[in-house]
Amino acid sequence: MGLFFKKRSKSKKKYLLALDIGTEFVKSLVVEIDKEQGLVIGVGRQRQLVNNMRAGAVADIDGVTLICREAIEQSVQMARIRPNRAIIGIAGEFIKGATTNFIYQRSNPEEKIDLAEIKNIIQKIQWRAFDKIRSQLSLETGQPEIEIRLINALIPEIRIDGYEVTNPLDFQGKEVFLSIFNIYAPLVHLSALENIAYKLGLKLLSIVAEPYALTKSSSFNPRSGAIFIDIGGGTTDIALVRQGRVEGIKSFALAGRTFTKRLCQALDLGLDEAEEIKIKHANKQFSQNVQRKIGEIIKRDIEIWLNGVELILEEFNQAHPRKDSKTEYVEFFPSLILLYGGGSLLPGIRNILKKEIVQNQWLNKFPFDNPLQIKFIRSNQIDNITDQTGILKGPENITPLALANLALELAVDEKKILSPILRRVIRMMR
Repeated sequence: MGLFFKKRSKSKKKYLLALDIGTEFVKSLVVEIDKEQGLVIGVGRQRQLVNNMRAGAVADIDGVTLICREAIEQSVQMARIRPNRAIIGIAGEFIKGATTNFIYQRSNPEEKIDLAEIKNIIQKIQWRAFDKIRSQLSLETGQPEIEIRLINALIPEIRIDGYEVTNPLDFQGKEVFLSIFNIYAPLVHLSALENIAYKLGLKLLSIVAEPYALTKSSSFNPRSGAIFIDIGGGTTDIALVRQGRVEGIKSFALAGRTFTKRLCQALDLGLDEAEEIKIKHANKQFSQNVQRKIGEIIKRDIEIWLNGVELILEEFNQAHPRKDSKTEYVEFFPSLILLYGGGSLLPGIRNILKKEIVQNQWLNKFPFDNPLQIKFIRSNQIDNITDQTGILKGPENITPLALANLALELAVDEKKILSPILRRVIRMMR
């Protein structure tokens, strides 16, 4: 039976639920909406059972539903209100985000561009991008055809005859250039989340790729861009943002749980005990000698993790060459690396990224034009969201806050021309 949500009858305030379903924990936020601002008034956090999730994807629908219900109950008891609208985050190896550029030659440049023509252009580019991503996933999974869905999309750039515009409606011109960033996920993962929302009695506003949600918050995202690295429980998710545009999202299955399992093996401990030691190590609660010994145990896994990051940077480097009329060149990577997620607190992660040898190797191997800057994202940097509870201080809480912020933006964007068109195209492609 689904969870019953009781609304406060005399209140005109609006509320929503941000649900971060991770490999290690489910996090639930109750957010009070006031125009374009959100106030977190309830927080819930519940540990997943070992077999509930695999590499960021749901493996046991009923098991995850139970944990979600417990986390939601914690948050609504604190907030004293039960929202029935929710936004749910999704991550994992098979979440793919990529930018597709498209040039459309208009047959009659004297005519003004209308809504029907805009929709036609967007549909053409979306089907082309859809086929490309599905082929890529088929190669990675070894399955001839894998069912995927388009879950999020945005248009970072539109040019008409070389002139950049924010809304092409009513312009004239011969050549329309569109750059569309799309995020896809396997149908099996999305249907599992939809099933969970149904069992919980939630009205699902959106399923959102978690790295995408964070890149939409601009208070810590400079115009030159950044590389976002989320070290969660089951996967490390990396997003590349250049010149204010999201260019790609990729993941690999090595993150916090890998380090916990290594401690289990080395110290002959149960999973819960090893997790507790890992957290204390991340928070530097042991003596210097113990900190060093734990760091040595997980050192090799951190080196393998670094190799995974490098492979993704190489894929980004190959996937995003930029062309002008005469030459092909690769645009520089942003030098700012922003860390978040519970695993980012491990001392070895930041230390290996700041090592001079790694810095020099990356400067030679990848198109960085400046020395790397390694920083943590902090909860008070998320746009338009204020944590009234005072609980959400660590980097492990960044994702649910970013989900809440994106839910606010979805509501604000309803009045913009291109957002409703994109949403209609997304629904059509499902």
